[in-house]
Amino acid sequence: MKVYIPSPTITIQVIRIEVQKTYAMVIGAVLVLVGLVGFVSNPLVGVPASSSATSPLFGANTYENILHIVVGALGLWFGMKSSAKSYNMGLGIGAAVVGLVGLVPQGLAVLFSVFAINTTITYLHLAIAVVSLGVAYGLKR
Repeated sequence: MKVYIPSPTITIQVIRIEVQKTYAMVIGAVLVLVGLVGFVSNPLVGVPASSSATSPLFGANTYENILHIVVGALGLWFGMKSSAKSYNMGLGIGAAVVGLVGLVPQGLAVLFSVFAINTTITYLHLAIAVVSLGVAYGLKR
């Protein structure tokens, strides 16, 4: 006589995180938030004043705030679609160009006159470029 004793079944559900889409959506949300915060007087993001004591850490004016909101909204949109990798590449290349131009004194002067970009945000653009390009080219999904 055979006795059948049922064994408990263990079900493991694997959650696949698509890094390309997640990164595009997170950086997009952050850019939208930074763009909105730039319109409010605060010590982090805003138009640099002539006195460094009252200047915000990251220089940005209305044009750059609008640009952050638009680029961030595109990140959210591309993050929901299958084009997140293209967005991450574009963001990385764009941030690299802005960061590299900002390292040249004449380039920084032009960026400051148009977008109120200062040296601090130049380095932030370079960091975003490295991470965005690393995600875009280093990961499949």
